[in-house]
Amino acid sequence: MPVEGKNDMERVGLFSEMGYVTIGDKYVSNYMRPFNESASKKKQMLSEGTKTMSGLQAGYFEPQFARIFSGESYSNPVQLRRRHRMAEAKKNLGKAFLPSNGYKFPSGLGSYYGTIGGPYAYFSRELKDREKYVPPGKNIYTNPGKKGTGYGYANLTIGAQYPHEADGYELERINAKKMREEHKRLVKGGPFRLNMYPMEYFDTNPYFNDKPLPPVKNPPPKKPIAPPFKPSSPAKKPGGMKGGTFDPYPSHSDEPYVIQKPKAVTTIKEQQIFRPPPGPKSRPITSIITLNVTRSLNTKNYKTAQLASY
Repeated sequence: MPVEGKNDMERVGLFSEMGYVTIGDKYVSNYMRPFNESASKKKQMLSEGTKTMSGLQAGYFEPQFARIFSGESYSNPVQLRRRHRMAEAKKNLGKAFLPSNGYKFPSGLGSYYGTIGGPYAYFSRELKDREKYVPPGKNIYTNPGKKGTGYGYANLTIGAQYPHEADGYELERINAKKMREEHKRLVKGGPFRLNMYPMEYFDTNPYFNDKPLPPVKNPPPKKPIAPPFKPSSPAKKPGGMKGGTFDPYPSHSDEPYVIQKPKAVTTIKEQQIFRPPPGPKSRPITSIITLNVTRSLNTKNYKTAQLASY
């Protein structure tokens, strides 16, 4: 049976299948494989190994222990420190200074106990001497004040009692009316008016018109808008019973069984689909950067290659 579509070689775009490099090579297992194969072949340089530090001469380069200073004497560092302290002590003229008594702690705030100097009279809290206080003379004696607030009580003020004056009803309105009448009486003549221009405005009023207005036109009667159509009942969803249609569901009509006509037998060539020949094909191309790296750095010169800087 022929395979429909393109095969793998046509999809890649190569004219011929590439050869396989590893066909026929022996399989080399990575298990227990040395990291550096050249180190395990031919003769190698062997050393004695590392040496640990000990009291023997085997851990040093020289066959015998050589001293830095030949013939030097033994020196005790403790004895040298003692001699140095004794020589420094001889330089003292007398004994070490010792105070007659230890330092004292103050007993509280404002106390001078334990200080080098005594108290200062300037900082003393004692009051200074002042002159004897002489009180001023007494005020004039009068009769004692009368009890009461003054409101509603008579004869409680210093002076004479104020006479009673009646307060008229709406006194402020009456006084204002009297002031207006007095003002009109003092006015001489009417308001000052200019006779330079007989019009009401300095310039003619462009919106003023002496002609009478036309009669008001009655607007034409509006035509009543017909009410929108409202169905007698809400719309119905179509279902198996076809309840949402305008016409009733048509009656089912029996259809006779139709026998499918047999097809004529065709050959394999007639059944094949025509496919046009393929156009130009592409193939994988190595980039220029990869080619430059491969040509400049390969297996033969990777040890002696030098980085080129631009």
